Amino acid sequence: MRPNEGAASSQPIKYEPVSVKDVLVEMKDTSELLIDLSYSAVLHQSEDIAAEVLKLEEKMDVLEMRARMSLMMAARNPKDTEMLAPVLGVVSGAEKISNATGDIAKIVLEEMGLPEAMRAALPEAVETLVRGTIAADSEYVGKKLKTIDLESETGVRIIAIRRGDEWITNPGPKTRIEANDVTIMRGPEQSIDDVYETATGERYSLPEFEEPDVDDLERAVRSIIHMKNLSELAVDLAYGSILFDNAELAEEVHNLEVEVDALQSRFEAWTLRAAKDAEDPVSLRGLIRLGISTEVISDAALEISEGVRRDIDVHPVIELAMQESDEVISRVTVEAGSDLAGATITDGVPATDVTMSVIAIRRPDEGWMLVADTEETLQPGDVLIGKGTRTAAENFAALATA
Repeated sequence: MRPNEGAASSQPIKYEPVSVKDVLVEMKDTSELLIDLSYSAVLHQSEDIAAEVLKLEEKMDVLEMRARMSLMMAARNPKDTEMLAPVLGVVSGAEKISNATGDIAKIVLEEMGLPEAMRAALPEAVETLVRGTIAADSEYVGKKLKTIDLESETGVRIIAIRRGDEWITNPGPKTRIEANDVTIMRGPEQSIDDVYETATGERYSLPEFEEPDVDDLERAVRSIIHMKNLSELAVDLAYGSILFDNAELAEEVHNLEVEVDALQSRFEAWTLRAAKDAEDPVSLRGLIRLGISTEVISDAALEISEGVRRDIDVHPVIELAMQESDEVISRVTVEAGSDLAGATITDGVPATDVTMSVIAIRRPDEGWMLVADTEETLQPGDVLIGKGTRTAAENFAALATA
């Protein structure tokens, strides 16, 4: 481990009057980024990305403390306490996610043990994720992301920026790039090299790995990616259930948690069987940590949504967030004879007159499918998780009904 990595920050935190709504939204964005970065650090065996996870974990610690302070100030009577209890569940769940992703990052930093050929076993569909510091003479300096237009030109996206100790976890078109920004970039392997060189002034070469020396490692890596995606979806739905007081979304978090538990159990069994035949069984120790941490993340998502599942009244601060949100997450069940039955989804968008993006399908006989990059024909009984405007959500629900 590098010096000072993993050490708790001693930065003093004082109470400041902040918007609990804004803090909750920032915690949601940070949680999702932490999951993404920590798994990428393991799959790509990147110490640089793992180190950024620990820095981001420190940011989450500050957000958690500020949220607790604000919630304590907001409780003035027993009714307030009752309604704020689920919000404290959100804070507690976020803390568990943060700790779990930190543990995942330490698999790499502490050289806990991973098959060296994991990167070679990655499916081609998995994009490369790299960390790069913007050079002072880079042509990107001083420009907005909209002007650079990286994604449409190269397919590479800047998904986060660390500027000193401050994080921009959801950079948008108006975000301006500055010298010495630490950027997290994601994109196809064939494009990432040129963008990285333009941004940092250095060449980026993908590391070379030997062929897998563990039987069926490719299937294991696919299982890791699937668990990561389901855990991330569970966190997204958990925050959505709180922000929109949606019991159906909270129920789907429970369903996801059950499926992740089953996947983790099978993954752990595979790891133990692989260790029996591996030349160095200790090299698989990190995989066991990875499975355990994945289960913790899905359990944390369940804790975040617990108040909604127990039908506890939503505190006014959450109602405010609901009123100001332009985008909602909703769940519908496709009924036989409805307009959605038999409709095709391409890149998450159904072939219907509705601007709703389907991010996941739960099919009774097949479990969960993440559909952003696939084509799927909807069937009666499919449970759809969609994201879009309130109006689109209402129209979407109507299309699912016969």
